[in-house]
Amino acid sequence: MDEMEKMKTGTTTLGLVCKEGVVLASDKRATMGYMISNKSVIKVEQLDKHIGMTIAGGVGDAQKLVRWMKSELELFRMKEEQGISVKGASTLLANVLSNYKFYPFFVQLILGGYDNEPRLFSLDMAGGVTSDKYVSTGSGSPYVYGLLETEYNEEMTIKDALKFAAKCITAASKRDIASGNGVTMAVITKEGFRYLSQDEISKLGVQILKEY
Repeated sequence: MDEMEKMKTGTTTLGLVCKEGVVLASDKRATMGYMISNKSVIKVEQLDKHIGMTIAGGVGDAQKLVRWMKSELELFRMKEEQGISVKGASTLLANVLSNYKFYPFFVQLILGGYDNEPRLFSLDMAGGVTSDKYVSTGSGSPYVYGLLETEYNEEMTIKDALKFAAKCITAASKRDIASGNGVTMAVITKEGFRYLSQDEISKLGVQILKEY
């Protein structure tokens, strides 16, 4: 059980709402106990044109949920000829997690998107879902919350929010052994979901820890 807990929490992910959209970010390190098993894991996933999700926890469980949600949201779009609401997507995912709560997916998830406005939800492995303006998961989250509680501002521009998110993930990487090896970032606005390139991330003016 101790080893499972390490697998479940060893990472840093972040979601925050700003004036023009939602920013999702994570580190790139995957760990197995005290071993770094991978240095380039993508923990920010696009689920639909306007919805994304960060993943923390068991890799197999997280990948299955990503595939599941992508399929369900694509089917919804085909049937309804429009995308599902962000709240609707969070409810769907919460129901999936709740149905398996006795044999749970070992994950911590942040789901964000933009329909009529930017929205952000956090979900636990039992299917609990809450609406938030900012949320962080994983073993690096205590270091992130220290910054979020003192510096977060809902009226941030996209540029400022991206810079702040990079600062938060880097701060966690400096102290949390299970987080590091760079940052993955995405932004969701009324135009849709978009990953930031590594060149764009480097131009944010935050010294990203790439190796340690």
